[in-house]
Amino acid sequence: MKTDVKTNLQDHSAAKVQLLGGYLKRYLNIISNDGYTDIIHMHDLFCGRGIYEDGGEGSPIVTLRNIKETYYSQIAKSPRKKPKINCHFNDIKQDVIDKLRTAINEKSLHYPEIGNLFLTTNDYNEEVERLKDVFKKFQNEKAFVFIDPYGYKEVKANDIKDLLDCKNKSEVLLWLPIQFMYRFSDAGTPEVLKNFITQLDVQDKVKSATHVWEFIALLKDGFQKYLGSNFFVDRFTLKKEENTVFCLYFFTSHIRGFEKMLEAKWEIDMEQGRGWQYNASGPNLFSSLKTNELADKIKAALKIDKRTNGQVYEFCLRLGYLPKHVNEIFKDWQNSGIIDVVLNNGRTARKGAFYISYENFKKEASKVTFQLK
Repeated sequence: MKTDVKTNLQDHSAAKVQLLGGYLKRYLNIISNDGYTDIIHMHDLFCGRGIYEDGGEGSPIVTLRNIKETYYSQIAKSPRKKPKINCHFNDIKQDVIDKLRTAINEKSLHYPEIGNLFLTTNDYNEEVERLKDVFKKFQNEKAFVFIDPYGYKEVKANDIKDLLDCKNKSEVLLWLPIQFMYRFSDAGTPEVLKNFITQLDVQDKVKSATHVWEFIALLKDGFQKYLGSNFFVDRFTLKKEENTVFCLYFFTSHIRGFEKMLEAKWEIDMEQGRGWQYNASGPNLFSSLKTNELADKIKAALKIDKRTNGQVYEFCLRLGYLPKHVNEIFKDWQNSGIIDVVLNNGRTARKGAFYISYENFKKEASKVTFQLK
């Protein structure tokens, strides 16, 4: 018997909200300890009922649960000032919002001392227009926006751009229905995807795509080009079966927030940090890879010119990897005698000191230079 995806939490949706929850813990800890932010706004524009008939928890419940756990286990114990964490859950259907309100009350997930709760039934387009103006007026406030447009076609690329256009005050996580494509034909592509394909100007490239992974990468590159180099874009793929793949895209203008999302990804998929596989007992999707993509790309970049620690830090993040992965590669290269690590005073850095981290990126982005021998 086929389960109803609107009333039952599917496995890929469980992985989707797991990623959301994993990131929110990191996000809340970082923002709550910056000594600057007074209010954090969590927005879920297509929130759904919260609890499915099979007991599965949707994004608003996962959001509230992670806020509660993070607040009382860490934020409340911090000597720094504690920002309010307001939750804004929106769904155009009143009966859906009523079910969500009941679920929140039954599970005792709203604590006024943490922040305010807003449940609304606004039209998506009207809500986005409102938020664009609200975000631009932020002073000591920040926002996280989750967009899961199930069965909705009017989400546009410029919505993402406008929501981010507020000087490091917001981040967006977008769920796209990649799974409904059928051999990349117009007949099998949902309207929301057709809109993005056109807006990102990747129509011609998509037509020549031979598999879903190529399509996903093309969209990611399209988003990056559309938004520009001041923004960071990444994707997280959820594979249920060979031809059924789901995808989340993450957007931010803050490199630290970007690194934390990558950490959440790698926590779910330890081998490649790219996605979750439905059949966890089977072979990993990327186990057949024979070469290390990151090592190859860093080596190619260093063959062109030497790079500073700050440049390598940003380079690896944009490829979807973490500083620890670069450190592993550089340690191996250093032991093999194929790389020089030079301090900005011209001296050789101590062995194993690569200074690839956000802290060094922010304060000493040119502390060392890497060059191939």
